[in-house]
Amino acid sequence: MSASTLSWDDCISDFSNFMKFERNFSENTLQAYIRDIQKLQNFAENTLETTPDAITYEQLQELLYQLSKEKISERSQARWISSVKAFFKYLLEDELRNDNPATLLEGPKLGLYLPDTLDISDIEKMSATAANDTPLGIRNRCILEVLYGCGLRVSELTGLKISDINFKENFIVIEGKGDKMRLVPLADFTANLIKNYMQTVRAAGKIAKKHEDILFLNSRGGGMSRVMVFIIIKELAQKADIRKKISPHTFRHSFATHLLQNGADLRYIQEMLGHSSITTTEIYTHLKTEELRDVILNCHPRNMKTHEDSEILS
Repeated sequence: MSASTLSWDDCISDFSNFMKFERNFSENTLQAYIRDIQKLQNFAENTLETTPDAITYEQLQELLYQLSKEKISERSQARWISSVKAFFKYLLEDELRNDNPATLLEGPKLGLYLPDTLDISDIEKMSATAANDTPLGIRNRCILEVLYGCGLRVSELTGLKISDINFKENFIVIEGKGDKMRLVPLADFTANLIKNYMQTVRAAGKIAKKHEDILFLNSRGGGMSRVMVFIIIKELAQKADIRKKISPHTFRHSFATHLLQNGADLRYIQEMLGHSSITTTEIYTHLKTEELRDVILNCHPRNMKTHEDSEILS
């Protein structure tokens, strides 16, 4: 493709197909990447009047500077840089450019991101808030407990099928990011809540065509949206008087953190979360300061020696 025919729309479309079909990006991740590249397109076309094969490192730096002035968060800036680097790497590999102008781009230095987690008492309060005799209450409690009990992403929850659940062996089959399949154990407590929801609420409600196998349904019998799950979680948190910033993903964080704190091996947690890299899972190794202090005081050889000396001297 020559420079005269190299357009932003064509490049973005080709990049999107590459990420979707060759890299197996999920729809949500792909859309985030495309939105980032479209910011670049808008700036390049309207301000710089340049094409994907002609834009320079200095021009990319200028846009990054403009983004920082717009008070876009450091994390969003970092994600934008990641998207832009992936885009130009694709153009280079596809021989649409002979260099990568984004190689030297540097974003803001990000500190360790520690996601909010809930104590088990918080989760029990929210669960109790939803646990009433109404169909919505039973469904919403089941949603909350599946999020926490299985560590699912919200998209995995809304797409969960009845045929994915094996009640005999107590596990569920999850199709995660990049169409990767994994098995997640199902606790008896969670399994019983799902059975109760299916036998009472779901069996008595409407079931729309093509949604016969979807586990969680809305009042019209169709599948639930991500937004609806966000709203349910937010309302339950407010009713339970929990002041933390909570989303469906908070339960996934809590699932991983509680497993780790109770002695689960990090690689098993990685498998259950569906992380392709152990590095992603390692963020959950954050422990409360007092827990870390107790481990060091109780387990470090020098401190153990101090205890022994104290006993000898007493």
